[in-house]
Amino acid sequence: MILVFGQTGQVARELQELAPEQRFLGRADADLSDPEACARAIADHHPEVVINAAAYTAVDRAEEEVELATVINADAPGAMAEACARLSIPLVHISTDYVFDGTGDDPRKPCDPVAPVNSYGRTKELGERRIRESGAIHAILRTSWVFSPHGSNFARTMVRLGGEREDLRVVADQVGGPTPAKAIAEACLAMAGKLVDDPDRSGTYHFSGGPDVSWADFAREIFRLSKMNVRVHDIATHGFPTPAARPANSRLDCSDIAALGIARPDWRTSLKETLDLMEKS
Repeated sequence: MILVFGQTGQVARELQELAPEQRFLGRADADLSDPEACARAIADHHPEVVINAAAYTAVDRAEEEVELATVINADAPGAMAEACARLSIPLVHISTDYVFDGTGDDPRKPCDPVAPVNSYGRTKELGERRIRESGAIHAILRTSWVFSPHGSNFARTMVRLGGEREDLRVVADQVGGPTPAKAIAEACLAMAGKLVDDPDRSGTYHFSGGPDVSWADFAREIFRLSKMNVRVHDIATHGFPTPAARPANSRLDCSDIAALGIARPDWRTSLKETLDLMEKS
């Protein structure tokens, strides 16, 4: 049995679609603001694998709620990892490109130095460290720009705004790989199986959609596929100030996970499927 932390997030919902027979814990079952409750849940269920698909993801709000974000993104995964280590259970944990500073143009490798530029990134990086220090068998899966038919994400926001406006200003100097939540869920399940079969696969991996693209060009493709007549005007990051700084370079080198047979998804194909599902809902 796989024990999944998370029920309502984008990846957790996709995991439930793919593997409904597994055990999913919502906030009422194990609140990540109570790390010891998470550890107890693992001890009580004694699963074969744990997947942590829950996190504090409000990037801008994390600038003001650093303590809460730290508990959820660092202390809770650390407690999960320690519980997994005691029981020799593998842990699959979802992390983010925000652990990097976003400089340069080259895709970041898992071994590259981390230097987060905002509180959210710092809490996620701390969570990664806690997992490694626990000694648990683990796969830390860094991803970026997650989208799906549900939840809060860029694709849904663009469709909503496109229904209200004919012109939109979108940041064009941040580049990354939009990643379908369904593909992340599939990658989590695949990594879970690989860790059970071979604990030596333990480590940090990158997984994002391809090809890399700017937010502005991602928006253009959303409107093209949605057949929405919206003009996208490129702007620089400084033209759209936010409480939390964003990395300009969110490109991820996914060659390590590809070597395990987990291919980088083409976000354009997944985006069409996502938009079709959104239209039907």
